[in-house]
Amino acid sequence: MLSTNASAMPMPFDVWLGTLRQTCGHFDCRLRDRRSFQGSVSTRTNGGIDIANIVTNAEKVTSSHAQRHGEDRYCFLVVQKQGHATLVQNNTSITLRPGEMALMDSVKACDVIPHGLIEHDSLHLSRSEVAQRFGHISLPFMKITTDCASSQILQLVVNRMVTEPLASTEERGQGVANSLVALLPGIYQHQALTPSFMEQADGTLFNCVQQFIDQHLHEDDISPERLAAAFHMSVRQLYRLFEQHGETVCRYVQRRRLARCAEELASPMLIKRSITQIAYKWGFTDSAHFSRSFKREFASSPREYRRAHLDYAA
Repeated sequence: MLSTNASAMPMPFDVWLGTLRQTCGHFDCRLRDRRSFQGSVSTRTNGGIDIANIVTNAEKVTSSHAQRHGEDRYCFLVVQKQGHATLVQNNTSITLRPGEMALMDSVKACDVIPHGLIEHDSLHLSRSEVAQRFGHISLPFMKITTDCASSQILQLVVNRMVTEPLASTEERGQGVANSLVALLPGIYQHQALTPSFMEQADGTLFNCVQQFIDQHLHEDDISPERLAAAFHMSVRQLYRLFEQHGETVCRYVQRRRLARCAEELASPMLIKRSITQIAYKWGFTDSAHFSRSFKREFASSPREYRRAHLDYAA
């Protein structure tokens, strides 16, 4: 099991590369300038799954098939959190934007090409279990699009895992890992039957922005300016993107935060956490404003909502 390092501190390059190899297997790295290198590697376990958080501005991170020989414990489910990166495997290139995910086979040669400073989380899934699910099909290298129910469920679970610890009862056994692995073959089959699915995956900008928002809801600065910068567009372009889907940026962020508050208010496991603590956790700093917004969304006050759902659970 990976060790836990809660705070990802900047590392000298040699330390960073050594930690990366210890965590993810043998990789080499090409730098633009060693003096300007930025990077960190930290690890944690959530829901029984080891997760590596990797930050780097290296020019290229690469590993050959010979270097990967014997490193067959994991498949990597890569979640792009900040910046853009191109992943290369099986003579195929995938560009990940914030909020997007890809599945990589740990045994095969691969390249990761950051476009500037990037951050991603790598969920380490059992390679033998993934291979068993795919049967006679060789393990694919694929971007996880959001155009089928299985991929939407996978995105929902993974977004939760990379933003907060799962409840302790869910961490027992391999239930979470098995559930994620079970979704992958269906996603692959759906995408394989869709013409040019790799090209279509690059047309899901709105879904990417939504996923990015969901991954960063607990942070204070989810502003239109930050979102626009993350996706290399102007604020006006971002507004138009949401207008095309009948949304506004601020309204979407608030609705998602209210939804997360409602989930925690309804959870018997969080009964000792105050309403104010829950509201503050999800970005509300004014109790009165939170109560008004919550009542508009759910037609009851936070206190009434919590009482009704906990009574029902009991």
